[in-house]
Amino acid sequence: MDLNFSLKPESVAIVSAGSKDEILGSLAQIFGSAWELDRDMVLENLDEREKLGSTGFGRGVAIPHARIPGIRRPIAAMLKLEKPVSFDAADGLPVDLVIGLLSPENCGAAHLHALAALSRMVRDERMHDALSDAPDAEALYGIITNVTDRDAA
Repeated sequence: MDLNFSLKPESVAIVSAGSKDEILGSLAQIFGSAWELDRDMVLENLDEREKLGSTGFGRGVAIPHARIPGIRRPIAAMLKLEKPVSFDAADGLPVDLVIGLLSPENCGAAHLHALAALSRMVRDERMHDALSDAPDAEALYGIITNVTDRDAA
């Protein structure tokens, strides 16, 4: 499974958040520091997308995403929340896994392919359970990169 995006170890974290706004703020902060992006610009774009409808995917997962200037290919960040938080998901369940995706401004198909790959990944029961059970950020990163490395071989 080619996930069609880049992920760095420093873009994966376990965080405490009490609201959807805090989650998006944490995600913007991680994108900013891991990918050297302007945190406020990332947050503004994530907020704008969220206003169109919740990116709460269901089953405890949210996939906030946006298109932004200044990047060449889709990039990702992943948060595991210490406690589930309401995210206005379609199934009404709070989220505890958040995978952020940023794509280049004029990146149509690649953005959709990356979103579809993320969606497939978290719909897989074993992958979902492994991510939910991961004890730390290093384990989360390892689970995702093991899947991409194994499937690329």
